[in-house]
Amino acid sequence: MTSNSQSRTNAEIRELIENWAKSVSNFDIDGAVANHAEDVLMFDVPPPVHIRGIDAYRQTWPPFFDWLKTGGTFEIVWLDVTAGEDVAYATALLRCGLTDELDVDPTPRLRLTVGLRREAGRWIIAHEHHSFPSTHEEPTGT
Repeated sequence: MTSNSQSRTNAEIRELIENWAKSVSNFDIDGAVANHAEDVLMFDVPPPVHIRGIDAYRQTWPPFFDWLKTGGTFEIVWLDVTAGEDVAYATALLRCGLTDELDVDPTPRLRLTVGLRREAGRWIIAHEHHSFPSTHEEPTGT
């Protein structure tokens, strides 16, 4: 892949993910689901922590939108894309929390990893993984 085509590909994927996040922030379920594979696999924070398929993915958004409407924030702070010819992944940090919580600690909390594949000449999201840092301390080794 030439550096020009690499730059175009990275920009295309970046735009896809940024548009997804804007759709989520705007309670736009069709936009949030767009550009996802029919067999999408998602590991999420709230139950169910594992879903497969576009219909199951779509069902996860209304409860999240309800939470956002109570004063939640969902915004990308940092995004990195690594792409090949037909497979790519992106990692991101998002500010995701209630506004009053983020006023106290504005540190990005939500970690996002997205796996993409090119199908019929366009990029689609095949895997999404959301996580928050653990709030409990792990035992140290002896």
